[in-house]
Amino acid sequence: MRFALTDEQRAFARALDDLLGGAGVPGISRGWAAGEPGAGLKLWQRLAGMGVHALRVPESAGGLDAEPIDVVVAFERLGHHLVPGPYIESVVLAPALLSALGDTRGPSLEALAEGSEIVTVSAPPMTPFALDADIAHHALLLADGRLSRATAGDLRRSVDGSRRLFAVGAAEALGTPGAAAVASALDAAALACGAQLLGAGERLLAESVEYAKSRTQFGRAIGEYQALKHALADVRVALDFARPLLHGAALSLGERSPDAGRDVSAAKVAASDAAYLASRTALQVHGAIGYTEEYDLGLWITKVRALVGAWGTPSHHRARVLSALTDESPGEG
Repeated sequence: MRFALTDEQRAFARALDDLLGGAGVPGISRGWAAGEPGAGLKLWQRLAGMGVHALRVPESAGGLDAEPIDVVVAFERLGHHLVPGPYIESVVLAPALLSALGDTRGPSLEALAEGSEIVTVSAPPMTPFALDADIAHHALLLADGRLSRATAGDLRRSVDGSRRLFAVGAAEALGTPGAAAVASALDAAALACGAQLLGAGERLLAESVEYAKSRTQFGRAIGEYQALKHALADVRVALDFARPLLHGAALSLGERSPDAGRDVSAAKVAASDAAYLASRTALQVHGAIGYTEEYDLGLWITKVRALVGAWGTPSHHRARVLSALTDESPGEG
């Protein structure tokens, strides 16, 4: 099993960094949270032009039919740069469900690959609300193995203001993709969420290290103090342990391994724990400035807090790992 990225995957990550690094994404995220998605939708189209939206669409529908590891590469960069929007739903979940369904009444796979249509999906209990249903062209509900068109209800508040959550209700049944397809699609969504958490955790660590180098107390950079060095090193270790789990889960999912569900859950838990540790440490390193709304650090902290519970809570994924190891029935957590 090879965990190292290929040259093409590394180049893809660099290209995403080049685009997103100069796009002013924190400002875009603030606008998205305020209900002003214009700049975010322009970024959506730019990312579509780089092939992000086509990753999991079959080649027959104009997509790239890429491997899950390519999704991990892309979503780590999206998390690193704080990109808002229903990317997991449109790029990962919807193509898998619609491909399995083979129903032409649903959103067009070709439109998904082009980024010309946005799809959001509610899949309780994994994710009980539909993200950004107010700007999506299609809202879908996956419940009891059945996929339906959905109508959006009330907006629900999230700790992350850029995650605009809506309650939805079923409107028109589209069909049943099949238990195996649903399980694989939900695992892919959880994997992408874990990759976003890893990217956000890496960004938080990088910001903390730079701040520790420049902030002084008693005539010394705070990064020279042993307690901070150890705290930052603990974050580095946690992130470095989470990454191979994500890559291994991606390979397992791509090979349709019977252990794919277990591997995805283990990776999601590791990425969640590492990113949450990064967020807590970043707040401790930055001190009071980290609490202010004007300082961008808080955007990553609240993003991590929200994504930890998205696409399966930590207790749900821990229960799946335990079940796989003990052959017991998993709880919902």
